[in-house]
Amino acid sequence: MSDTSHEFEAHDFFRSDRFVNDPYPYFDYLREQSPVLREPHHGIVMVTGYAEALEIYNDPVRFSSCMSTTGPFAGCPIPLEEHKNEDISELIEAWRDKTPFHDQLPTMDPPNHTAHRSLLMSLITPRRLKENEDFMWKLADEQIDTFISRGACEFMDAFAQPFAVLVVSDLLGVPPEDRTEFRKHLIRVERESGGAVVGGTDGEVTHGPLIFLYEKFSAYIEDRRRNPRADVLTGLAQATFPDGSVPEPIDVARIAANMFAAGQETTVRLLSYAFQLIGERPEIQQRLRADRSLIPNFVEECLRTEGPVKGDFRLAKMPTSIGGVEIPAGTFLFIANGAANRDSRRFENPAEFQLDRKNARLHVGFGAGRHACPGAPLARAETVVALNRMFDRTSDIRISETVHGPAGARRYSYLPTFILRGLTHISLEFDPVEAG
Repeated sequence: MSDTSHEFEAHDFFRSDRFVNDPYPYFDYLREQSPVLREPHHGIVMVTGYAEALEIYNDPVRFSSCMSTTGPFAGCPIPLEEHKNEDISELIEAWRDKTPFHDQLPTMDPPNHTAHRSLLMSLITPRRLKENEDFMWKLADEQIDTFISRGACEFMDAFAQPFAVLVVSDLLGVPPEDRTEFRKHLIRVERESGGAVVGGTDGEVTHGPLIFLYEKFSAYIEDRRRNPRADVLTGLAQATFPDGSVPEPIDVARIAANMFAAGQETTVRLLSYAFQLIGERPEIQQRLRADRSLIPNFVEECLRTEGPVKGDFRLAKMPTSIGGVEIPAGTFLFIANGAANRDSRRFENPAEFQLDRKNARLHVGFGAGRHACPGAPLARAETVVALNRMFDRTSDIRISETVHGPAGARRYSYLPTFILRGLTHISLEFDPVEAG
């Protein structure tokens, strides 16, 4: 075994902070061995290949999402060891309500997932997204107004977090008089928890922000059912399952909370990386300033190279195989989105950021299949709007050397979690221009 191999195998991806700042060499090492490989510390099968990732994401018959956000690290109540050679689909259902986050959309399987996601999609219509995007342009300017004259800011605090909270608040119809409360509460939670619902190195799980969202949206739904108005929350309150049945208020609240969390988290991470990259790569920044039509593909390439979700877990429901590797029933698999997006079998020169990459949008930065992140359209639109408005309001954007060090010797810190990928903060300097 080479020294490099020994180093990769000696460190536990899920418990160690060794790969927090840069997980990609580890992912590459795994893929070189096999795109489907069991890691030695927990027996979790690491899926680093693009085709293999898509196969699993698109197959809820063989693979359950029941513990997608935690894997085995928050405790698995299901007696898996006794059933490696049989179909455990019924066993999973028998234990589902004892598993972590069982009431959230990401952990549901069909048909329950199909019914609950339909509630969400009844809200996120093309018309509603267009109305929300119109709101984004106005909000972006208002948020930029709060710091532009200083010529510098901590971008997460000054823009990304408040912008993301207020945009998803508007999408979900949170009354304007309540948005300050949402902003204060959720940004406070973001700072205290590092943005992670699932803590990384110790697997800690916290329901704090979800409890707040459940309570608020349950109250909204109950009120709108009693007192309908011409607003988004009334539409959400009146939504039904595909079979025509009326969901309980808490079911609707959970869907809204999931959208709120997904819309906020993915956007903040994507925004931070997009602005880090234009600060580090002035030649790319200048191309984008000169040709704004390049911005959407720039966003896709950001998602491919540094997507906000490192990966998701799946649980094998029956003995099966992926990529020629036998997978016993009850095996946890970790689909490493960040690794799949750098699979050279799908993306040429995958470690290189290519502004003109033709297949950039094929990434799995938001997952894939039935569980693709519902906040994806929101994150894309917000990042396009933010880049355009910051380009309009500045002539140059740079990384703060005072905070992060000089080019070639930067200091950045990343969320210490195996689920999320993103900076904890990013300090920028810029040259404001007079508003025209």
